[in-house]
Amino acid sequence: MPLAPNDVRSFSGLDDVDRAILTELTADGRLPNNALAERVGVAPSTCLTRTRALRECGAIRGFHADVDPAAVGLPLQALVSVRLTAHERAAVDAFRARSVRLPGVVSVFHVAGAEDYVLHVRAASGDALRDFVLDHLAVDPAVRHTETSLIFEQARGMG
Repeated sequence: MPLAPNDVRSFSGLDDVDRAILTELTADGRLPNNALAERVGVAPSTCLTRTRALRECGAIRGFHADVDPAAVGLPLQALVSVRLTAHERAAVDAFRARSVRLPGVVSVFHVAGAEDYVLHVRAASGDALRDFVLDHLAVDPAVRHTETSLIFEQARGMG
C-alpha cells in the first residue's frame, strides 16, 4: 500500500530481529527465507512470520530487480529539478500525482531549497530527454522553471 505524501509511520515497535531482517533484505532482496532465518538467528517459520509482518506494516515497501537502464533501451539518466509557480497544497499534491506517472520517471523527490521537486528520469537519448522536458514539464502551468543535470555514473550505497 503506497504512503500518502505526508504519512509518517512509527517503526518504534521494531526489535533487533526485525532490524536484522531489514538489513539482510536490503543487501539481498532475493535471499531465501531459510538463509535469512539462519543469518538473523531465528527459526524459518519465525522469520517468515516476521517478514510478512514487516511487509504488512509498511517497513518493507516491496521487492524489485535492479535492471541496467541500457538493457531496456534507456541508457541516459538525468535529474530534472523543478520549481513550481504556486505552493498551495492542492497545486503541490497535483504536480506530485502527475509527475510520478510521466514516461521515464524513476523517482520523484519533494525537496527543500530553491527547487521544489527533483525527478530522476531515464531516456533513450538526449533528444528524448529534451522532448520529455518540453512535452511534459515546460508546458505544465504549475511549472515555473526546470534545470536538467545529466547523470554520468550511478553507484548504489548500502543504506
